Amino acid sequence: MATTGPDATSVVERVDPAAMGALSFDGEEPTVTVEEVADRSAAEESVLEGDADLALVGGPGEWEVLADGSPPTTLLGAVSDVVRTDALAANAEAAGTSVTELTAGTEVRLTDLAEVTEDEGMPEQVTFLLGFGFAFLFYMAAIMFGMQIASSVVEEKQSRIVEILAAAIPVRQLLMGKVAGNTLLAFGQMALLVATALVGLTFTDLDVALPGLAEAVGWYLPFFLLGFVALACIWAAAGALASRTEDLQSTTMPLTMVLVVAFIAALNLQGVWREVASFVPLLSTLLMPLRILEGDVSWWEPVLALVLVALFCLVTILVGTRLYQRALLHTSGSLSWRKGMRLSE
Repeated sequence: MATTGPDATSVVERVDPAAMGALSFDGEEPTVTVEEVADRSAAEESVLEGDADLALVGGPGEWEVLADGSPPTTLLGAVSDVVRTDALAANAEAAGTSVTELTAGTEVRLTDLAEVTEDEGMPEQVTFLLGFGFAFLFYMAAIMFGMQIASSVVEEKQSRIVEILAAAIPVRQLLMGKVAGNTLLAFGQMALLVATALVGLTFTDLDVALPGLAEAVGWYLPFFLLGFVALACIWAAAGALASRTEDLQSTTMPLTMVLVVAFIAALNLQGVWREVASFVPLLSTLLMPLRILEGDVSWWEPVLALVLVALFCLVTILVGTRLYQRALLHTSGSLSWRKGMRLSE
């Protein structure tokens, strides 16, 4: 870079090559070489002949940069920074203050919202994935173990073993045993899958989600337990309504459709409808843990939703027990749900 005096040379010598933000072709930090010339004409000639990339002429308050075509922007910016700093210091001294006091409050702090989101909560994709996992886990457990309950009931009816069992054990206790056994199996399998998933997360980049999972898992467990028990008695009733294994498809179809609709709705509801549905029994088991993961719930919301699930559980136990007791010993063909409720015990 050509200069026309000691002041210009001082400016160029204080240029920070690192501030130019570029590397030379050999990968090393660029350097700025000063070439003093006699006057402006000599500086112009040096630039036009290619001996210098730029020339700095003039003096404080009247600096001028000479270039042949488009100047190297990084070099021009670095020189401008030095000139600006010198001018600011001179103006501050003239005003009887310092550069620090003069520039107070001029800095702008950059906040990366992506990093804030990761620090304060888990990424949105991870939240959806975990919420989907919770919902799918309950859906599969309800279908798989529910059908197992219904199948065991109809097999006992079809083989007439239930008549022997009913003579030795009260029907209500027989039902409670089936529900309790399958609930323990479902809960144990769910706990094993969740524990495996949590351990697996520690080996992936998704381990950022682990700190925020404790509260969601803590609420998910009672929701899962009550939701499954609420359905278990109904599944047993569906098995009692059938007389043969072939009849199970028709008697369990309503339950299967309810679960499919609830699962699809839980994944697609948005806005106010999603918040309202998170208090509806069964749907709350799928939606409330996801809302807790997202962190947009007050403390009373999962409590209220859990109370509503508990009340719903009591209702389904009463209805399921009534159907089970009335239809268990009926072996002359399958029954509809309406006919089952009309039977006498």
